[in-house]
Amino acid sequence: MMRARDSWTSPLGLALWVLTLTLMGEVTQGRTLEDQDYYIQEILNRDHYYAFPEPEEEAATEKPREEAEEFGRPEERRQPPKLKPTKKELKPKKAKKEKLILETPPGKNGNRKSEKTKSHDKFSNGDYESQIVSEDIRESCPPLGLETLKITDFQLHASTVKRYGLGAHRGRLNIQAGINENDFYDGAWCAGRNDLHQWIEVDARRLTKFTGVITQGRNSLWLSDWVTSYKVMVSNDSHTWITIKNGSGDMIFEGNSEKEIPVLNELPVPVVARYIRINPRSWFDNGSICLRLEILGCPLPDPNNYYHRRNEMTTTDDLDFKHHNYKEMRQLMKIVNEMCPNITRIYNIGKSHQGLKLYAVEISDNPGEHEVGEPEFRYIAGAHGNEVLGRELMLLLMQFLCQEYRAGNTRIIRLIEDTRIHLLPSANPDGYEKAYEVGSELGGWSLGRWTHDGIDINNNFPDLNTLLWEAEDRRNFPRKVPNHHIPIPEWFLSENATVALETRAIIAWMEKIPFVLGGNLQGGELVVAYPYDMVRSLWKTQEQTPTPDDHVFRWLAYSYASTHRLMTDARRRVCHTEDFQKEDGTVNGASWHTVAGSLNDFSYLHTNCFELSIYVGCDKYPHESDLPEEWENNRESLIVFMEQVHRGIKGIVRDSHGKGIPNAIISVEGVNHDIRTANDGDYWRLLNPGEYVVTARAEGFTSSTKNCAVGYDMGATRCDFTISKTNLARIKEIMEKFGKQPISRPVRRLKLRARQRQQRR
Repeated sequence: MMRARDSWTSPLGLALWVLTLTLMGEVTQGRTLEDQDYYIQEILNRDHYYAFPEPEEEAATEKPREEAEEFGRPEERRQPPKLKPTKKELKPKKAKKEKLILETPPGKNGNRKSEKTKSHDKFSNGDYESQIVSEDIRESCPPLGLETLKITDFQLHASTVKRYGLGAHRGRLNIQAGINENDFYDGAWCAGRNDLHQWIEVDARRLTKFTGVITQGRNSLWLSDWVTSYKVMVSNDSHTWITIKNGSGDMIFEGNSEKEIPVLNELPVPVVARYIRINPRSWFDNGSICLRLEILGCPLPDPNNYYHRRNEMTTTDDLDFKHHNYKEMRQLMKIVNEMCPNITRIYNIGKSHQGLKLYAVEISDNPGEHEVGEPEFRYIAGAHGNEVLGRELMLLLMQFLCQEYRAGNTRIIRLIEDTRIHLLPSANPDGYEKAYEVGSELGGWSLGRWTHDGIDINNNFPDLNTLLWEAEDRRNFPRKVPNHHIPIPEWFLSENATVALETRAIIAWMEKIPFVLGGNLQGGELVVAYPYDMVRSLWKTQEQTPTPDDHVFRWLAYSYASTHRLMTDARRRVCHTEDFQKEDGTVNGASWHTVAGSLNDFSYLHTNCFELSIYVGCDKYPHESDLPEEWENNRESLIVFMEQVHRGIKGIVRDSHGKGIPNAIISVEGVNHDIRTANDGDYWRLLNPGEYVVTARAEGFTSSTKNCAVGYDMGATRCDFTISKTNLARIKEIMEKFGKQPISRPVRRLKLRARQRQQRR
């Protein structure tokens, strides 16, 4: 008997005894292992969650440079400085020597060095077991992805809903309501009743260490709804819930005091569970229970979880995936310039309202020089300072182009040798710094959007559309108002005009360099918008308003959208209220919402450049941990769009002596929009494949017309012109050469006839 009793008290005997009880329980319940609750399966496989220790946080090895330094020394640039994150910045940190315990009784491992500063509480209720771990080093987990749509609609549930458009699927941080706030697209989750029994929950679909909750009120033009306090509960089976405690009582978290500014509440200690639920306890007196939220949590490693592996995105590119403030951006540009000095150049196009330089990087085989026959391309990012993904994509793109050029990537080498590329990562650095101060989740929808003096750069350009359309309606077109290179109105050039310094700098940049194609990267949506951005009909806010080059713009937009990983995916959820799948991830800007004085319209009507707005993500300010995936989403699109600059016809317009003629006009029959040659007489005209009748003309010269065919292969068709001076121009030239002399009657008659012919044209 003693031997038998000893065998049961041994570790092996205890294990056999537990296994026997488990099997007996399964027999009595008549359940097989395959039929068990998902949570039980996770508990049985829990070793997978903790089989991989979390990496230790990398220590910052460098100090930030002094403000007066323009760029650091080479040895200081090997690694950008890492600034200590604040609580609001929500930077993900890995706690050192951290170990989570699921079922170990209290005190069993209390003497271990790694546990000496930690304590835990254990809640046991039925099948539910969860552990809360307090740490001396606070860990900030990234967002689960309600705002970025990583969390699907099927993972969001609520007690009641006011109507479908206010369902749990709308309870996402920063989600925007439609103008009409209709039944399908409203600005929050709103409970069907205003009582203390309402809740909204998130199913993380795997064990997750929850660390915080961020809430907003309802996005609405007409109503004021927000939650002022709430409880947080967690569960592993969605049936048994444990409320986060503050000592012996339930903890009440302070919510919002208005509807747009996000409020972060960190849990007193991280808690491991699968489900998390928000239970409103009070709300705005004159409103209803409505909220938008984001959950901060670190999913625990689980190689057996197919759902999570399927949605993971990794990249093999060795790039600097982080958010860069102004000083770090300058430093990274300098690093790229030193890595590839033969193909890069750093320059600035002006200054912001607060004196920050607007830095650009040029990437070309001959930096600093416009080469005849080589098109100029530009990307602009950060016109809205809080839409930061475009800024980081530009910094990643310049690193990528440099690395691939050095590695001998033939596609990238050909692109750089045949194109002069300009990247302006931050058109509004003042606004970015405001957004950067509070971090990726706490800035809301608008903080940092405008310049320091409150101007929206994207809508701050001259309204040339109205000038053109009024002239066409009066039928004095094209004598008084041309269909291209429309001059800027005098009022806009005055010092008293409400024009941002950043806008003036961009206009001067556009006028100095003969850009052919450009894209301005924005955020908050997933779509490519092409001009016109302003409706032609009065009193309308939405109307399809195509340019004369609509067929070209549609292709340019589709070239980006179709190569993006998500834009043309018919299965993806819309970001806010608009479904752009009917046009394959593209939209005419005016049919979306009218904008007067947009960058796209100004670029098209004042310069040769075809400009489009590229909205690269639903989340304006994605968390740092999302940058590798966003790079993979956009990398191919960024390159393909640049390659479209080599689409159409190109050539040089020369005089009879072979000299290039600047400002010569290139017209395409059937397209009521012309372009002009650059200072060297060269031109690029974007066109889709087909046969075109093209005419070149210039003041004082005869015109010349040719048939030019554009093929389907990438590469513009060469179409040169030679035009000679008119008789009147020759007379003027002779007079200037020999000085003013009395003009004979035959010469005067010849001059009059020439003037009459020119007027008839």
